[in-house]
Amino acid sequence: MAEEKEVGFIRMGRVVGEVKEIREIGVGLLGYAFMGKAHANAYIKMPMFFYPPPAKPRLVAIFGRTEKAVAEAARRYGFEKYYTDWRALIKDKDVEMVDNGLPNNMHAQPSIEAAESGKHVLCEKPLARTVEEAREMYRAAEKAGIKHMTAFNYRFVPAIRLAKKLIDEGYIGKILQFRAVYLQEWIMDPNFPLVWRLRKDIAGSGALGDLGSHIIDLARFLVGEISSVCGMTETFIKERPLPEDPSKKGIVDVDDAFISLVRFKNGAIGSLEASRFCAGRKNYQRVEIHGTEGSICFNLERLNELEVYSRRDPADRMGFRNILVTETVHPFIEYWWPHGHIIGWEHTFVHEVHHFIDCVVNDKPIAPWGATFYDGLKCQEVMEAILESAEKGKWVTVPE
Repeated sequence: MAEEKEVGFIRMGRVVGEVKEIREIGVGLLGYAFMGKAHANAYIKMPMFFYPPPAKPRLVAIFGRTEKAVAEAARRYGFEKYYTDWRALIKDKDVEMVDNGLPNNMHAQPSIEAAESGKHVLCEKPLARTVEEAREMYRAAEKAGIKHMTAFNYRFVPAIRLAKKLIDEGYIGKILQFRAVYLQEWIMDPNFPLVWRLRKDIAGSGALGDLGSHIIDLARFLVGEISSVCGMTETFIKERPLPEDPSKKGIVDVDDAFISLVRFKNGAIGSLEASRFCAGRKNYQRVEIHGTEGSICFNLERLNELEVYSRRDPADRMGFRNILVTETVHPFIEYWWPHGHIIGWEHTFVHEVHHFIDCVVNDKPIAPWGATFYDGLKCQEVMEAILESAEKGKWVTVPE
């Protein structure tokens, strides 16, 4: 490594400190499609804006099954090399942390082997297809003593962090109700093919795992543990064309939509709903938290804003207020632009990888701000309880 140097650095036009030469951390990325692009962008952007970064991501290697496509992804994102064997990536001596953005059926084994090889692991959500897989991943990571994180990126939205702060401070009093919906429309066409997200053997579940896992995690993050659920699911289109041969059809064996009532251990009640069959809804997530002294509302499509209501306000000016969460006093914003200059969905991944790398390099705990594999496991337990409830038509207790 080069000789250590101290240099001044500037944030928002001001010299604010001294920084020693920044170390690198070798990143191995599994997957190059949707999540691969989101995570690669985050590694590229993080050291530019979170300056000085805890470590500069060195994009060592990327994995994909199709050589031509993964080679192009390596060139596009700036990785030094590529692999068509994920085990070879994990064995690469320059890879210190593994970022798993593969389909759900490829979360468990690569993440477990990475942990057993002493690599820190960031894994996309849902953590696994089943509770058993998630528990095995959590135990392997804990036994290996590595840092492990489930990529619930909405914990890293500034407005969600502000909501968490207000709740913890008692701004809306005791939480009474929580409701959240996550709605999309992208598979409404009956001719849409039977992609992996519609197959239980690969995805584990449908809208529940894809979208519901996010709002279940937000429920736990903002309110607390869920004790019991009463759910229902529906698959609106039972068969779809096979991607490899559209003249043939295969069975859709996951849910297209789910709705669940929930009870929290602290006495609050709530509802969760997710669907990929809501015409006009592109990526609509709305969260409402109601307490004895007020309410908080968040809309992902307006992610720089937070609606708050306080019963403590004078009667003649009581009402919902809209906070533009872009001030430097708000979480993460000091690293971006002047107030009023909004950030976007992709920035949540920048915040996420910064947190993970900071915890790895400086031996900080991932929780409570980030979700560990334990949080991924707890989310999985809630999801399986909802599926059991839908099947049996009764309330189901979530395991301790």
